[in-house]
Amino acid sequence: MAKILLLSDTHSDINPTVLERAAEVDQVWHAGDIGAIEVTDALKKCTELKAVYGNIDEALIRAEFPKELLFDCEGIKVYITHIAGYPGRYNTFAKKAIETHRPDLVICGHSHILKVMRDLKYDHLYMNPGAIGRHGFHKSRTMLRFSIEQGQIKDLEVLEYKR
Repeated sequence: MAKILLLSDTHSDINPTVLERAAEVDQVWHAGDIGAIEVTDALKKCTELKAVYGNIDEALIRAEFPKELLFDCEGIKVYITHIAGYPGRYNTFAKKAIETHRPDLVICGHSHILKVMRDLKYDHLYMNPGAIGRHGFHKSRTMLRFSIEQGQIKDLEVLEYKR
């Protein structure tokens, strides 16, 4: 079993609450717009980190993290990129990756809008954790926490905090 903390759009903000939640899980997955390498350095001290860069991320972050990730976690094929759109409205880049790799779980960030939904056309679960950083138009800061065990996503929770 793997316990996952999914976050996005930190925009250079790493606060103690995020680090506390990161220390409670097996892996943190960051869906881009990291903002400062200090964010990922701090997360790595808590647990294993998988991350992609986002549109605001500069060369140092882009040198360390890819634009997209495809990996297996406990029997679930996971695809992560920062900008993908959402079911029924994927951008060309994400749609091609989804059609090619057929992941079970598609993750993106960018919109600052928390969204979890089933994509019936491509038969996968879609997750956008919203934004956990303070920069942006979102009214609350959000992350997702869940477990993956034997090919099943379980115990999905929204972690919500005031801006």
